[in-house]
Amino acid sequence: MDTQSLKAFLSVADQGSFSLAAERLYLTQSAVSKRIQQLESQLDTPLFERHNRTISLTEAGRSLLPKAQQILDLVADTELQLNNLSGEVSGVLSMATSHHIGLHRLPPVLKEFVRRYPAAQLNLEFMGSERAYQAVASRQVELALTTLEHQPPASIQSTLLWEDEMVCVCSSEHALAQQTLAQQTQPSLKQLADTPAILPEPDTITFQLVEAAFTKQGLKLQAPMPTNYLETIKMMVSVGLGWSMLPSSMLNHSDTQLTQLHWHGPAIRRQLGLIHLKERTLSNAAQALIKLLS
Repeated sequence: MDTQSLKAFLSVADQGSFSLAAERLYLTQSAVSKRIQQLESQLDTPLFERHNRTISLTEAGRSLLPKAQQILDLVADTELQLNNLSGEVSGVLSMATSHHIGLHRLPPVLKEFVRRYPAAQLNLEFMGSERAYQAVASRQVELALTTLEHQPPASIQSTLLWEDEMVCVCSSEHALAQQTLAQQTQPSLKQLADTPAILPEPDTITFQLVEAAFTKQGLKLQAPMPTNYLETIKMMVSVGLGWSMLPSSMLNHSDTQLTQLHWHGPAIRRQLGLIHLKERTLSNAAQALIKLLS
C-alpha cells in the first residue's frame, strides 16, 4: 500500500474532514480526496460514508484504522533502523519537556548535546505532563522529559531521573502566614481548602498529587487561576494571590517574600524523568541525548 495514501486516510479519520486533513498535510483538498479514492480502489471497498456535511468511517474503514497506523509505524521504524546503521548522530530530534525541567534541569545537557553533535537538530516543545504522554504515544515527539505517572501506559517506557520534594508556601504577608506567626499554629488542610490556591492545570500530575490529599479528606480545592509555569506560580504566590505547592529547589533562605507552611497531608514528591515508546526504534540522536541524561 502507498504510505502517502495511508497517511491521508489516518488524517481524514482523525479530523473527520477532508479539508481539515488537507490543512494538516499541507495539501489541497482534491489531492487528499484523490489519495483516498486510490486507496478505496485498491482495497475495492469504501472507507468513508459521505454525508451532507460530515463523514464517518465505514466498517472497512474502522478495520483498516489500527492496521494503517501499524504499517506506517513499521515503515518509519525500518527506515530509522537503516539510518542508524551509519552511526551518525544527525537529523531532527523532536522532544517535549515542561517549562520547569527546560529551565532548571536541561540547559547543561542541551548545551553539551549541541556541542558534541552539531549535525543534529533539536525540535523542543513545551507542554504539560498529560500532553507529553499523548505526544509520545502518538509519535508526535520521540522523547519527553516530564513528571512521571505512577502507573504509565503499557506502551510507554519511563526512566526516573530526578525527584522534587514539594513544599507548601504562601506570601509572607498572606493571612495564612500571619496566622502562623500570631497563633503559632499551622493551617489545616480544611483551611487550605477554604483558601484560593495557585496550582498547575488539572490535567497535570502535580495538580492530581495535591488534589488527592484533599479528596482523601473529603475536601475540594479552590484553584481559580491555574497555570503550568512554576515561576509564574511563585510570583503570584509571592504577591499574595494564594498558596501553592512548589519544588523545594525553587526556594532559598534569602527569599523573604515567601513563608513555608507545614503540610498536613502525605509527603508529595514529583518524580521527573524520561519517557518514550517501548516498541519504537530510537534514533541515534535520541540515544545520544539519553546517554547525556544518564
